[in-house]
Amino acid sequence: MPLEINPNIQDPDGFYQELIDSQRGMSEAEAELMNCKLVLLLANHIGDRDVLREAIRRAGGAP
Repeated sequence: MPLEINPNIQDPDGFYQELIDSQRGMSEAEAELMNCKLVLLLANHIGDRDVLREAIRRAGGAP
């Protein structure tokens, strides 16, 4: 399964708003911890190490 890099989220603005709203009232440290947990949950859902490796590479700035 290749990494999907084209827009693929239904209602991306709504998703972004949900993410922002979910962290309202949290400290910066709490929000960072939530983001880390979210990354791990989604990585587990994806499960494919090659896809995850490419995502890490791209998120780190590599093309």
